[in-house]
Amino acid sequence: MRFALMTEPQQGLSYDEQLGLARLAERLGVEAFFRSDHYRGFPGPADQPTTDSWTVLAGLARETTKIRLGVLVSPVTFRHPGAFAKVITTVDEMSGGRVEVGVGAGWNDAEHAGLGLAFPDIKQRADLMEDQLAVLHGLWGAPDGWSYRGSQLTVNGAVFWPKPVQRPHPPIIVGGEGSPRSLRLAAQYADEYNISSNPPDICRDINARLDEECRKVGRDPATITRSAMVGLLIGADEAEVRRRVADQLAVVAAADTDATAWFEERRPRWISGTPDEARAMVARFEAAGVQRIMLQDMLPRDHEMIELAAAQLIGR
Repeated sequence: MRFALMTEPQQGLSYDEQLGLARLAERLGVEAFFRSDHYRGFPGPADQPTTDSWTVLAGLARETTKIRLGVLVSPVTFRHPGAFAKVITTVDEMSGGRVEVGVGAGWNDAEHAGLGLAFPDIKQRADLMEDQLAVLHGLWGAPDGWSYRGSQLTVNGAVFWPKPVQRPHPPIIVGGEGSPRSLRLAAQYADEYNISSNPPDICRDINARLDEECRKVGRDPATITRSAMVGLLIGADEAEVRRRVADQLAVVAAADTDATAWFEERRPRWISGTPDEARAMVARFEAAGVQRIMLQDMLPRDHEMIELAAAQLIGR
C-alpha cells in the first residue's frame, strides 16, 4: 500500500503551517503531500482563513526536495482550463517534476457565491470538466497548432511551451464517488481514480465498474491507479484515541454542527482507533483494490498523530 498525507488547509492553516506539514511528511518518508482546494472554512467555523492551493504548492515546490505535491481536487469552476494548464506546468517546473493534479466538478455552492464565482448545474460543470481534461491532454501532448471544440470551450491553434517536466504530463487524478460519468472520464483521461469518503466494500464495487469502463475504451484496467481518500484518527492506545476523538469533536462543534453525529457517521469508513485497528482497516481497503490511500488529516496541528501514522502504517 502507498500512502499520501491529505490536508484540509481551509481549517485556517497558514502557509507556514502547511510548509511545516509538507516538510514533516517529507522527513517521515511519506510519498506525497496533498491539500484540498477550498476558499471557505470547514469543518469548523466558515470564517477561518483560507489560502489558494496552487499558490501554496508553488511555494512548497521551492521549499521541499523529494516529496510529491498535489491538489485533491481543483474544481473546474475556480480556474479557466487553459490558464490552469499553465499554472500546473509552472509549478511542475518549479518542483522539478513532482506535481500531481486532481480535477473535479466542484460542489460547494457557498464558497462560489462568496467570491462571485459561477456555479452552474452539475451537468454544465461536468461538461466543463470533460473539456478541461481534453484541453490538458491537448495542450501538454499535441503538436503546435492543436485545436479543439468542446461543449463549452474552443481552442484554436495552440502553441504551448514549455511542456511539463513530467512526460507525457503530470499525473492526472479524477476524483469522485463512482458516478457513471466520472468513471467514463477517468477511463478516458486519468492516470488515477480517487474514491472519496467511502468504505472498502463500496470501493470494491466502484473499482469493478471502473474496470468495465476501461475495457469499453480499450484500456487495460491495470494502467489506472486506484486510490481512496480516507479519514485518519489514530492513537497509540485507547486513551490517546479518546483524546483525539475529543479534539476532533471540538473542531466540528465549533461550526454549530452535531459533532457526535458527524463523527459517528464517518468513523466506520475512517482509518481510526489503535494501530492494530488502523492496520486492519488498511488491509480491508487493499483487499478492495485500493493501491494508494490519501490519509485525510482533520487534526493537522497534531503532528504527533502524523508521526504515529508514519511509524505504524507507512513504516510497515
